[in-house]
Amino acid sequence: MSSQNNPLRIGEILIKNGVVSNDQIRIALIEQKKRNEHLGRILVRLGFATEAIIRDVLGGALGQKSTDLSSVVPDSEAIKRIPKELARRYRLLPLTYDVNRNHLSVAMADTFNVVAIDQINALMGGDVEITASLAGEAEIQKAIDQFYGFELSVDGILKEIETGEIDYDSLEGDTDEYSQPVVRLVNALLSDAVKREASDIHFEPEEGFLRFRYRIDGVLRQVRSLHRNYWSAIAVRLKVMAGLDIAETRKPQDGRITLSFSGRPIDFRVSTIPTVHGENIVLRILDRLKGLVSLEELGLDEDVLDLLKIMVARPNGIILVTGPTGSGKTTTLYSLLTHLNTESVNIMTLEDPVEYPLSMIRQTSVNEAVRLNFASGIRSILRQDPDIILVGEVRDEDTATMAFRAAMTGHQVFTTLHTNSSMGAIPRLMDIGIRPEIMAGNIIGVMAQRLVRKLCNHCKEAYEPSEMERRLLGAKAGTKPFKIFRARGCDECDHQGYSGRIAIMEILKFDHEIDELIAAGATLKELNDMASSKDFKTLAEMGIRKIIEGTTSLDEISRVIDLTERIG
Repeated sequence: MSSQNNPLRIGEILIKNGVVSNDQIRIALIEQKKRNEHLGRILVRLGFATEAIIRDVLGGALGQKSTDLSSVVPDSEAIKRIPKELARRYRLLPLTYDVNRNHLSVAMADTFNVVAIDQINALMGGDVEITASLAGEAEIQKAIDQFYGFELSVDGILKEIETGEIDYDSLEGDTDEYSQPVVRLVNALLSDAVKREASDIHFEPEEGFLRFRYRIDGVLRQVRSLHRNYWSAIAVRLKVMAGLDIAETRKPQDGRITLSFSGRPIDFRVSTIPTVHGENIVLRILDRLKGLVSLEELGLDEDVLDLLKIMVARPNGIILVTGPTGSGKTTTLYSLLTHLNTESVNIMTLEDPVEYPLSMIRQTSVNEAVRLNFASGIRSILRQDPDIILVGEVRDEDTATMAFRAAMTGHQVFTTLHTNSSMGAIPRLMDIGIRPEIMAGNIIGVMAQRLVRKLCNHCKEAYEPSEMERRLLGAKAGTKPFKIFRARGCDECDHQGYSGRIAIMEILKFDHEIDELIAAGATLKELNDMASSKDFKTLAEMGIRKIIEGTTSLDEISRVIDLTERIG
């Protein structure tokens, strides 16, 4: 255990936290004098405490991060950097290696072992940045046996699979599972997808082969293919990890996997569905580091951000976020909640399911099995003295009615709605069953958003737009020639031409005049005219702003936003 050169200090910490008694520490100290072993190891051997408990308590008391190696998937690059002999000698396991930052993270039984840190530094050229986290000694030794001596890269494992046979029993057990290449292949694919910042992983069986695809920056990319003979083994492994029924292949199943990559926990939401060529499995990657960002980190223009902050400052009413699946609605809602989250307010959420746990916020998943749906959930939440309520989605009249009732009784309500534009939320709510006079005065505003890929700064190419492109951009005849950018592709962006994404957002802020028009049953044209007079910017206009700035391309904006209406 860490800080083992000071046994009295370790003993005091463990006693203070109720892990062991004074008598047990005295017995362990007597044993330590006889055997000259570390105090933590003696306490575990005597059965006074488990290694995991000692690790977590010491890590918290010493202000250090602790790592549970049972669910960790180390980076193959990190394993290559540290020889097995050195790892065994200093009781450490390399976890991740970032080539660009020259940063290595390791799990250690003794994070204060400066000799081990110096040895790693010397081995890697002397200028590496090392981050150490605390782990149990037995866990480290087991992990060294697991990960060293086996191929861990995707390419190497695929070669191994092509020449070997699959032992299906080892896919379900815990004994020496890393001798089975399929186990390592699944972990390597999950690790690779997380490193490439994918949002989804698709395992798709075809007639003669298995296709692996990642969704990166909103677009699917095929990354690997494998003979379909190996699909049943891969499917079994994924199901075992997700806690699904491996014998059931005829009906859809849902599960969850939690693993640790790059020193942080990553959740995978697993969904299976039968197809003509076998079970199709899709994993949604839930990475808190990417999913939880502040309002300032959303990449919004300053005027849009200011308008958003003005809207959330209103004490009661509904804020609706609209857009298709994968447009970043959940991320935006969580950013809004994080912005409002203080000790002076009670924030409660009702989600399907809860994607990211948030501190100080009471989060509930809807559960049809116990008849907890959105409508009944809101009724229950209203009895919990909330200030702010997040409702995952307004799907029907009951949910919409309860959400508006919460807004009318002095609560601030956030929710999502499936429409193509912010203005489209009004007829959609009327279609669900909300009367115009109920909408008027209770809607703070509606946001419609899309996620668009950013052009790679290393290879984007300037060009003069054609006459048709100029018309799409709103350039009038006779205006001076100008240049915009398009994607090209280079090594920096994996030859995609794009790197990363930003949100394009239109915000319709409701005021007395718009409320009066809605209550009077105004047409969409009348509402649009009123909004335009108040400097309302549509998604198309916000997208064109990003094209002119050189942030993204016309092709990318056209992929997610309809610009054809701009051609008169």
